[in-house]
Amino acid sequence: MGDVRDFMRQNYRHFNARETVRAADAFEAHVDAGGKMLVSLAGAMSTAELGLTLARMIRAGKVHALSCTGANLEEDVFNLLGNRRYQMIDDWRALSRRDEKDLYERGLNRVTDTCVPEDVMLRLVGALRQRWSKACQDGSRRMPGEFMMDVLRSGVLDEHFEVDRSESWLIAAMEAGIPVYAPGWEDSTMGNMFAAAVMTGAVAHHQCVKTGTEQFQHLIEWYRENHGVDAGVPSVGFFQIGGGIAGDFAICTVPAIIQDLEIDVPFWGYFCQITDAEVSYGGYSGAVPNEKITWGKLDVDTPSFLIKSDATIVAPLIFAWVLGD
Repeated sequence: MGDVRDFMRQNYRHFNARETVRAADAFEAHVDAGGKMLVSLAGAMSTAELGLTLARMIRAGKVHALSCTGANLEEDVFNLLGNRRYQMIDDWRALSRRDEKDLYERGLNRVTDTCVPEDVMLRLVGALRQRWSKACQDGSRRMPGEFMMDVLRSGVLDEHFEVDRSESWLIAAMEAGIPVYAPGWEDSTMGNMFAAAVMTGAVAHHQCVKTGTEQFQHLIEWYRENHGVDAGVPSVGFFQIGGGIAGDFAICTVPAIIQDLEIDVPFWGYFCQITDAEVSYGGYSGAVPNEKITWGKLDVDTPSFLIKSDATIVAPLIFAWVLGD
């Protein structure tokens, strides 16, 4: 076995540490039995460079679909285009309002301790705007992730890459041919810029980008094709990083099929969430897995894990476990 796995087995014996080992072990068992796995990404996981391990997971056939925020979708590409010029702020908690204004005036957008240069956003939107405009002319329509993959597939940005393409989870998903859903995409820099491009006339209309409900239909169809139970393997697993729309959008697939379409499919076959959110009055991000049983998402015997910790620490460890590092 790998050094990471040996270390975790030796030291992670109680509390959230033990839950991490149990979740990793069950993840591995799920995919080894032939089950598919969907990963949802909230928070700034792409800026945290989760692609270092997530891309390997995709290439190893351990991840089969992704649901992410619009920010995670674009920030994976931002990292490709600007990583060496990211400015790290060691004492970010001590920044004054004037310090923050200085960063803004220098074109540096701060994500906790990491400042992303604005020029990488402008470079990406320039390539996307051409494809949005052409899609309007052709009458074609794509999901936000498909437009992003079109840009990466074209090679037009390759000369500007500042890290190896192997570190991009989006490139890995593109090469593996797996779907990437971005619910609520308008809540992102590229989504904002798309709206502005339509308003200024640079892009003819909004209809070239598929809506969230169209993405949801695609995911429903994907789930029905991949739940695996007819082939004697576990139904699709769900690995959730953070909370929010990326997770709730995707996990609602099963109840929508069963309750709204009135088609019988198995519940999700595995569930794990990594979050620092606490259970609150109506909050989704911190809701315990049992609550999902009442909504028809999980079953009584679904292997379920809730790890209350920092996903930038825990997710790479679980991925390293599954990869045998």
